[in-house]
Amino acid sequence: MLNQILELYGLQANDYKIIEFGSGLINHTWKVSGPKNYILQQINADVFKDPEALAENMALLETYFKQTAPDYLFVAPVKQVSGKYLVKTSDEGYYRLFPFIENSVTITEIKDQQEAFEAAQQFGKFTCLLRDFDLANLHYTLPQFHDLKLRFDQFKEACNVAKSDRLTIAGDAIKDIYKHQSVLFVYQQLMDHQQLPLRVIHHDTKISNVLFDQDHHGLCVIDLDTVMPGYFMSDVGDMLRTYLSPANEEERDFSKIQINEECFYAIYKGYVSAMGAALTATEKEYFTYSGKYMIYMQAIRFLTDFLNDDVYYHTTYAHQNLIRAQNQLMLLNQFIKSEKRFKKFIAYFSFKHTSVAN
Repeated sequence: MLNQILELYGLQANDYKIIEFGSGLINHTWKVSGPKNYILQQINADVFKDPEALAENMALLETYFKQTAPDYLFVAPVKQVSGKYLVKTSDEGYYRLFPFIENSVTITEIKDQQEAFEAAQQFGKFTCLLRDFDLANLHYTLPQFHDLKLRFDQFKEACNVAKSDRLTIAGDAIKDIYKHQSVLFVYQQLMDHQQLPLRVIHHDTKISNVLFDQDHHGLCVIDLDTVMPGYFMSDVGDMLRTYLSPANEEERDFSKIQINEECFYAIYKGYVSAMGAALTATEKEYFTYSGKYMIYMQAIRFLTDFLNDDVYYHTTYAHQNLIRAQNQLMLLNQFIKSEKRFKKFIAYFSFKHTSVAN
């Protein structure tokens, strides 16, 4: 099957070797090695219900970058001989082919503040370059993906229908979700009063979605299936959620969940250096809130799945989604402890740069 797909792209299958590649949890990915190297992906249609919408988004973005920022490294899919981006098979769904960017590297964990700065700069650059893109043309590939109100309503419904034993085990975590409900109230205020501009947002800013060169300078962002209209705090918040602690969301020893405040400063400086004047005053004001917003939402999603008998997130041991939720709640508490220092840094940084500019 994979050999037949390569031939649709005009490649002689005998000239290439196909091996599984990467650690992504959604799409199935292979590296295709030969005269030229490629990445082949099978799209997970259970997650992305409309693969054609992904292809249309990619085509629109590719055209826009060619017209407005031709030097930007946009990793667009390769077109088939027929001119189409996607291969649709009768039994295994949709596939697509990408060029493999030679001499590039990806990383799975932040090692230092410079990597955080480079990643934040790349995500900020991506959104800034697309600031004049017509959002009406862009598909929502995952509708309401980061809608905190929706996630909270799903959590409440899960509490209503959950089995009694799961409700008992999750009792403290449920109380913590309600204790931090102010995060939801702020989100509702921002949405109700339309205080944030809609932008082209990546929505999945884990560090492995940044390509670096051999010297670990950022090249571009990849894995663009979640690119759609959204708010800056989705990207900023996801970076703060996933970059600040050396312990990720799977860590069971909660004593390891600590906040690296220097990493926060690097993320802020990197993102602002790329977005510059494109950021509104309100966005700058809610930069720190973005971390609480995304950490809180992920805690809700894990806990909701636990209460629903683990139907969404893959688990490998009992109560894993509950532990993931407790992990994120611990991260939220640690983040809140650092929040005043984060805000002081932002105020000082903004004052310093305003004074220099004047």
